[in-house]
Amino acid sequence: MPIFRYRGYTTEGRDVQGSIEASGPGDALLRVKAEGIFPSEVTESGITRRKKIFRRTDESFLPNVTRQLSILLSSGVPMLEALQSMSAENRGYYRELLIAVKEKVSGGSGLSKALEDFGDVFPEFYVNMIHSGEQSGALDKVLLQLADFLESRNAVKAKVRSAMIYPVLMMGVSIVVLSFLFTFVIPKIVKIFNDTKATLPFITVVLIFVSNLFIKYWWVMAGLAAAAGCAVRKLLVTRRRAFDRLLLRLPGNVIQSLYYARFGRTLGFLLEGGLPMLKALGLSAKSVGNKELEERILGAERRVAEGQSLSSTLEGFPPVFVQLIATGEKSGRLPDTLGRAAQSYEEEFNRKVNRTVALFEPAMILTMGLVVLFIVLAVLLPMFQLNQLIK
Repeated sequence: MPIFRYRGYTTEGRDVQGSIEASGPGDALLRVKAEGIFPSEVTESGITRRKKIFRRTDESFLPNVTRQLSILLSSGVPMLEALQSMSAENRGYYRELLIAVKEKVSGGSGLSKALEDFGDVFPEFYVNMIHSGEQSGALDKVLLQLADFLESRNAVKAKVRSAMIYPVLMMGVSIVVLSFLFTFVIPKIVKIFNDTKATLPFITVVLIFVSNLFIKYWWVMAGLAAAAGCAVRKLLVTRRRAFDRLLLRLPGNVIQSLYYARFGRTLGFLLEGGLPMLKALGLSAKSVGNKELEERILGAERRVAEGQSLSSTLEGFPPVFVQLIATGEKSGRLPDTLGRAAQSYEEEFNRKVNRTVALFEPAMILTMGLVVLFIVLAVLLPMFQLNQLIK
């Protein structure tokens, strides 16, 4: 049945809006009134491109709905009833999406086929795993594995975000404090030195120059910062592979550990779910998040298709990682070996991130200390000179 959006008011006069599933406009009106709502507008709705662009993404939706569907199916609930109950538990875009999926399934499509039209929510590897579960007759178990995988991936993303919060916050506070000092505090202090007409030390001249920049040309600085941001963003789009190649050469191997963990975790998961090696390699390459590594993995996919082993085709990967893959291939336990390798690299990434964040705090304190020292010397040196002149 199609979806209808409505606006109206309750018996208490409160404005309400929402969506409802009905066979037609008349049925939609009756259903809205049955809920105690006096409709002022009822229109047929659907999953439009505008909604996909402007809706707010909820990263917890996919793992949550996957786990719920797994529990419902394993408990013996039919697919259509499971989708209906999940749609009733959600609101807005996601409710309409689940209703649309249910409509496709009720029309005779398999679940994997129904999900293909919503690639912005259900990625390709997800649809392929669902298809594999349908073919094997173990869809509930595949869904449970998918939920675990998605939650693990979201946990790593959350770790990266939380690690970035403190440095970004510290830099933001530092910029605000320095802008306040150079715009409001320093000009009042240096005005005393300007009135004396005395020759000022070079460091004080630099301080006055910087203060004047903040006061008179703040709009130029803001424009340059915005232009630099746009230039960097454009460069990241046009020269993405070169930038990603640079990331792989950064010292410390912090971000590299994250890439290797993503690849190992995704490939192991897809192979364990029954996907063929070539298909799993293609999907894993897209999940890495680095164009340079993606091209290397796709190159390995082509050579594996020619008959070579995976371990002999992975260029640029750590020797230990390649050795683990070779061992997994020989023992016939490649998915399990890849999972353990991914876990090892995830733990390594967490250790390196914690170490980097711990080093950032003293580095910021040292930088702010040097800036404060510069300001203090620039203010005190002219005072010493004035004192000598008075004597």
